[in-house]
Amino acid sequence: MVEFNLPANSKITQGKTFKAGPDATNIRKFKIYRWDPDTDDLPRVDTYEVDLDRCGPMVLDALIKIKNEMDSTLTFRRSCREGVCGSCAFNIDGTNTLACTKAISDISGDVKIYPLPHLPVVKDLVPDLTLPYAQYKSIEPWLQADTPAPTRERLQSVEEREKLDGLWECILCFCCQTSCPSYWWNGDRYLGPAILLQSYRWIADSRDEATGKRLDSLNDPFRLYRCHTIMNCTNTCPKHLNPGLAIAEIKKSIAARQ
Repeated sequence: MVEFNLPANSKITQGKTFKAGPDATNIRKFKIYRWDPDTDDLPRVDTYEVDLDRCGPMVLDALIKIKNEMDSTLTFRRSCREGVCGSCAFNIDGTNTLACTKAISDISGDVKIYPLPHLPVVKDLVPDLTLPYAQYKSIEPWLQADTPAPTRERLQSVEEREKLDGLWECILCFCCQTSCPSYWWNGDRYLGPAILLQSYRWIADSRDEATGKRLDSLNDPFRLYRCHTIMNCTNTCPKHLNPGLAIAEIKKSIAARQ
């Protein structure tokens, strides 16, 4: 189940079809969501026939081939191609994931690509991330300490450092954020799994001295407790992290203070 924010009073229509070359034998169809706010056209799904014998193995390879060789108007974000930057997060084959780490061979039939659900669409596959980034800023995601800074780094034990594993790896692709029904329904007030995982990353950090302030800020019926442990977030994370567990740890930390 996914939800898309479409222009008012519109529906997705059948778009154009771009054929592969006459000598292509290993063809896979890519059905891609298209919408240009600078035109009066309705959103549509265009079909691109890609020759996989002349294409890299990942979905992002196909998107780049389509843009370079078939339709230069196609708009999407991408950068590192290594599953590190989070730019190429789309809804692919019904699941939010990264195009650069999603193999075409893992998908049966036509490859269907849509922008991340829930968020407004800027153009084609580009979602508007203004709200998630504002929510990220609101948690003050930096180390805060009142004790004087040491002459070198702030030290941690091996055990203290291990508590950050499964947290620091988050790349803010927002696959989990936009797969969460609670975030769809209350995105203006609920921080969502990506932001809460990032919050716990600092709560769990032994070098940070603002734990009380951070927990006070999160102890809110909407900012934290709209999570209903649906667990879409953990199921869809392309980095195999567990935002649901991080949210549970925040709730346990708040309960332990009472």
